[in-house]
Amino acid sequence: MYQILFKKSAEKELERLPKSAVKRISRAVDDLAQNPRPPGSKKLEGQRESLWRIRVGDFRIIYFVEDVIRIVEIRRIGHRKDIYR
Repeated sequence: MYQILFKKSAEKELERLPKSAVKRISRAVDDLAQNPRPPGSKKLEGQRESLWRIRVGDFRIIYFVEDVIRIVEIRRIGHRKDIYR
């Protein structure tokens, strides 16, 4: 299993989302501990580091995976229209 860590900014973004979305996003984040690259995940291009994203409805979770020490760090959470800016 991987350990899930949140950046402080990602925690704040999660707190600002609607409660119905938070429940689905929390479930998706918990699933990342078992499989950090689930079907439908995509590696983001043009980044200095290896970032991944998963979709949860209209929301996106952007995260970093460190396989050696088995950590998934959640970097950003937000609506699809705002997340890539």
